[in-house]
Amino acid sequence: MVAQGVSDRGSAMLLVAVALVFAALLSVGAAALGEAMLHRQQAQTAADAAALAGVSGGRAAAATYAARNGAVLVAFWRRGAVVTVVVERHRAHATASASDGP
Repeated sequence: MVAQGVSDRGSAMLLVAVALVFAALLSVGAAALGEAMLHRQQAQTAADAAALAGVSGGRAAAATYAARNGAVLVAFWRRGAVVTVVVERHRAHATASASDGP
């Protein structure tokens, strides 16, 4: 029973408004997380391409293939037949290795 002079009118509207704000914040967070995951995957693709190109073409080829995939070659190592690269794309870093042998 509602006491005289006290009203619950508008309580549901306030609860709905709070729920909508919470849902909007969750949506923004999910979008940001998805974007970060996409940039990480694109950086890994660029690193893989750069490492494969670096096996036969050296550092210059690795840098070219990183750039073709929208990334920047950050590091390049060759140890025997194995090439390892690090690239950066949209603040996401990725590392890949490749070799021309088994």
